[in-house]
Amino acid sequence: MTEEKNTKTEKTAKKKTNTYLEWGKAIVIAVLLALLIRHFLFEPYLVEGSSMYPTLHDGERLFVNKTVNYIGELQRGDIVIINGETSKIHYVKRLIGKPGETVQMKDDTLYINGKKVAEPYLSKNKKEAEKLGVSLTGDFGPVKVPKGKYFVMGDNRLNSMDSRNGL
Repeated sequence: MTEEKNTKTEKTAKKKTNTYLEWGKAIVIAVLLALLIRHFLFEPYLVEGSSMYPTLHDGERLFVNKTVNYIGELQRGDIVIINGETSKIHYVKRLIGKPGETVQMKDDTLYINGKKVAEPYLSKNKKEAEKLGVSLTGDFGPVKVPKGKYFVMGDNRLNSMDSRNGL
């Protein structure tokens, strides 16, 4: 009788151990998957500042799609995260010019390689600037974008540290 009891106790202990091992494996796999997803696919960012206003607001949270780094191409108008070259600060900006292109701003109109480019995401900011009687974006350029680099600007052009300032 005691031998039968011992066998039952051993089986129960074994089941508990197997259950704990299964839970442990599941937790390890979940953590590894989360790390891989965060590193290669998506990463959360916090918007700090008003350089992308009104598109993005200070304190807003974003999930950045990192797959474009591996299987895609950045497009003009995309919102991108720029890593500061001299600091660990990340900047949220809009891609304006691609490598080899010539970027110019004249009378609040963007020109790429001499051709006028529409910026519909700026319509609210342009209306506000017109009401105030100020230019949304000061004239600059033409600027040739170096090979391997991009030209970026914030949507809040009057309050943005971007490629016009050496970013």
